[in-house]
Amino acid sequence: MKVKILAAMAGITLLVHQYMIWFYAPIAQSGPVQKIFYLHLPCSWWALVSFFVVFVASLLFLFSRKDVYDRVAGAVAELGVLFASLALVTGSVWARAEWGHWWLWDPKLTTALIMWYVYAGYLVLRNTPMGRDRKALVCAVLGIVAFLDVPLVFFAAKLWGSAHPDGLARQGSGMELRMWYTVFAGLAAFGFVWGAMALTRIRQLALQSRLEAMLVWDDAE
Repeated sequence: MKVKILAAMAGITLLVHQYMIWFYAPIAQSGPVQKIFYLHLPCSWWALVSFFVVFVASLLFLFSRKDVYDRVAGAVAELGVLFASLALVTGSVWARAEWGHWWLWDPKLTTALIMWYVYAGYLVLRNTPMGRDRKALVCAVLGIVAFLDVPLVFFAAKLWGSAHPDGLARQGSGMELRMWYTVFAGLAAFGFVWGAMALTRIRQLALQSRLEAMLVWDDAE
């Protein structure tokens, strides 16, 4: 699917999502601050999806040594850190209103913060001066190892308990259907945004790789 189509779909669905947040979904008992949940959850989900794609692309690179998988891992890791940052910020704002604290060191939030630091370090490694092949190999290994924290983030509330709601237990939380529809609309809208940004960044990295190869060839002459 072309980037322009994805971008157009992203724009349309984001507008629909905003309408549903402010005019369709009912106001929860906690008040209007609950509306931030409709941004927080899609950001969290697409961050986790990003890191899963990094994991798969890293595995494929180790088996095939094709550069395209290294570029996919690098591009999607950037999106993962971006969406994880947005999830942490929106979650912190919501927590301040709900719990009276910007942050709590409970298992869910702590593992999420560790995940953010690990993948931020992954991006730093990708920008470290190093031979291209060697860096791609090291990043692929880190992309696989780093994913160990992702399931812990997802199941932390179920495994160890948390002030943060368990995503699976939320099914019995009394959310109305209009709230669920708004959640799904947000997942779709952010999915189109994610797809458009991922394809654009992968193409940028491919062009950058071609340019670097041409410069090396010119120097050799």
